[in-house]
Parts: sequence; C-alpha cells; structure tokens
Amino acid sequence: MTSFSDLNLDPKVLKAIEAAGYTTPTPIQLGAIPPALQGRDVLGIAQTGTGKTASFTLPMITLLGKGRARARMPRSLVLAPTRELAAQVAENFDTYAKGSRLKKALLIGGVSFKEQDQLIDRGVDVLIATPGRLIDHFERGKLLLTGVEIMVVDEADRMLDMGFIPDIERIFEMTPFTRQTLFFSATMAPEIERITNKFLSNPEKIEVERQNSTSATITQILIEHEPKRKDMAAKDKREILRAIIERDGADLRNAIIFCNRKTEVDTVAKFLKTNGYNAEPIHGDLDQSQRTRTLDGFRDGSLRFLVASDVAARGLDIPNVSHIFNFDVPSHAEDYVHRIGRTGRAGKLGIAYTLSTPSDAKYLDAIRHLVKAEIPTGENPWTAPGGKAETQEPAAEEPRRTSSRTRSRSKPKAEAPKDAPEAPREEPAAQSEAPAARPNDRSRGRRNGDSGPRVVGLGDHVPSFIEMSFEERRSEG
Repeated sequence: MTSFSDLNLDPKVLKAIEAAGYTTPTPIQLGAIPPALQGRDVLGIAQTGTGKTASFTLPMITLLGKGRARARMPRSLVLAPTRELAAQVAENFDTYAKGSRLKKALLIGGVSFKEQDQLIDRGVDVLIATPGRLIDHFERGKLLLTGVEIMVVDEADRMLDMGFIPDIERIFEMTPFTRQTLFFSATMAPEIERITNKFLSNPEKIEVERQNSTSATITQILIEHEPKRKDMAAKDKREILRAIIERDGADLRNAIIFCNRKTEVDTVAKFLKTNGYNAEPIHGDLDQSQRTRTLDGFRDGSLRFLVASDVAARGLDIPNVSHIFNFDVPSHAEDYVHRIGRTGRAGKLGIAYTLSTPSDAKYLDAIRHLVKAEIPTGENPWTAPGGKAETQEPAAEEPRRTSSRTRSRSKPKAEAPKDAPEAPREEPAAQSEAPAARPNDRSRGRRNGDSGPRVVGLGDHVPSFIEMSFEERRSEG
C-alpha cells in the first residue's frame, strides 16, 4: 500500500501530514499528486469527500518551497465557488504548510477590502479567492496576476451552476500562458469539458469512481408524502422531519438539512428551535461572521442541526456527519450527489433521507438517471391528523351564525295548524287612524305590552332609530 512518503513530497509537508493524522493517500490524491509535482496540468474528477483539497495543496506547498513572493503579485491562485469553501482551503493550507515560510491571503466577500489589500501589498505565495472578489481587487488596480505559476480551479461544476464560468475564463486570460493548471470537479458537464479543452495543456486525467456516482457507504432513503393541499406540503414535511429525528433518536448524532430556498432554510431552522432542537441556518444572505460561527459550532459538536442552502453542499470538510436530509428535492440532479456526499465520508457510514411530494417526480427521475440507480423507499413515520379519515366526507357542521337579515330569509316559516282560525286582517285605514307615537314611546310601549306595529325579522332588541316612522317626520316638518 502506497503512503505519502512514497509521493516525493517535501519533508516538512510529510511531517505536517503525519501531525494531522493522515497516513495513506486517497485514490484522487494518489493519482493527482505525482503528475502535479512533475509540473503537468491535472484534470481531477471525483465526488465530494474524496480528498481533492489535499490533492492540490500538498504539491503546491512542495513546488512553492523555493522562491519569494512579490508585492501584489501572488505566485499561485486557488479559485473556489463559495466563501466557506475558500476559507476551508485556507485552513487546509495552514495545516499542511506548518514549518514553511509560505504566506497566504484569503479574498472573499464580507471582509474589509483594506485588510485584504494590506496582505496583498506585503506579497503572498498563495492567493485563495472567490471569482467575484478577485476581479474586484484586480479592477481596483490592487492586484496583478502576471506572476501566477500555479492556478487551481476547485469545484468547477459548482462554478458552472453559480454562473461563474465567464469570470473563470476572464481570470484564465489574466494569468500567464505558461502557468500550471490543476482543475477539479465532481462532474464533467459539456461546458466544463469545453473550458478544460481550451485552457489546459495535455492534462493528466484522474477519474476516481464512476462519474456522478454516490458513495456505497451512504444509505439512501426516499420518504414519499402526498399532502391534502399543495400549500400544506412544506408544513407536512416539517412534521415528517421532526418524526424522523424522534424515531432515529441517539443514532442521529448530527445532521445537515438542505432546502432549495433561503426563506425555507430560515423557516425550518425556526421550526426546529421552537420544538427544542439545537439548530441554526446558513445561507448566502447571512453575514459572513455569523456563517463562520455557525459552521464552527457544527464542526465542534456544539450545534446539532445545520439547516443549509446549497452554499454548504460543496467541498465543506465537516467530519462525522451522521445524517443528511433533503428537505427539498434538488432541482439539479448533480446537487443530490453533492448534498448526500456530506455524510459517509472517509469510509464511515451515513444515512441520507429525501422528502418528496408528487410535484417532485421529474426531479427524482433526473436523479435516478444521473446516478443510474433507484432510491429505496422508506416508511413515512408521520401521519397527517385524522389519517385516512381525512379523505372521507367531512361531518355536517352546525350552521354558522350570520346576520339577522340572512337568518330571517333562510329560516323556514312555521306552518299554522289546519284547524286554527284564520287571523283577522287589519284594514289600512285603521292603521292610519291610530295615534302617532314618538319613536322612543313606541319602543317603550311595546316593552310594556303595547301591541303596536312591529318591525319583522330583527328579533326582540330593535334599535329605536330603525322603528322611526319617516312619514310622521315629514308631517312634523
């Protein structure tokens, strides 16, 4: 079995690897490190969690051991799609570069330009950046890329999904033609293949496992649910999520819960916290310092549930994640592979649940086509209130109280007994001869037993202004 000591790495790098607790390289590391040390371009295709970050940081540190950084002219460049992934690459660099004199700078959004400019002005050997922030510094005249010797593109397919490909092409054109390029991706879309054919020179291609495959260490479970109404789907899925958490109990040590929309991320996190679970959201709209604190809490175990958008799906090195929940079925099939790849890492076992409704059928078909396998269906642990009875006709309810006019019209008239004598009709003249009464007097008189004319249909308590006679008002005028 090959060890890191067989890969011609710098002795200081080998010492740092040993201190980190690693002894045996992963397949992607074993395939990518030797040609990278020879100065060749590398095209690495491997799913998340296979050690791609060390595949380029270890040879970079060895190759950059000789030389000196110059102000505003980094010697190497690492491009990452998200702030979190860029920060993680920086952490790995710090781990493996112990004992060396190499300097690094991290250029990401949410951090002051002034602090980043100061680092660049002092000169850095390794510049780790997201494409947008890198171009911002370049356009402000604070950065030159003509001294780049090694350029790394990490999670290239995620760059494609986020619309960064035009920026990547522009950055490639800013760097020298003689640079060495290390290009890594989990999948190989046609657009990615076009980029590699254009900017890589006779690369060494390393493809670990079948493209677009899922790890055998992950147990995949599909939970199907058909809500009574479409607008009830999200609410029902939150209850299903809680039921699974309660059912799995202590086996569910921690979990990442993926949602398609940022608003849903916040809603699910709030729901879990309301029900007594330790959960926090993470997505692109949150402040960078808050995102960093949340990730740190999840890594050290003080946070049990991380509710995330796809910003956390790629490349984040979060060890020992026992469960993954696809609260929403991803609209891009490739995201399914990256999401569930957050568990079952480094040979450990993991469980990935996917909650689906009938409207997710086309997305599930795309996932099955991509991974070339069925997702086993599991038992839904939650039943909607009433169970099957909800599909039956609802029981008749008592009519709601309505206005007096509606009640008087809908109320059936009581039929008089057949033997009862017919009530005598009053002549109009008799009504006109009756003495006029003031409205308040008429109302008061009826309460005292007066049999004066009544307003029909308004009950016993009739406001006096309704009983006023407009005829007598005109005669008084």
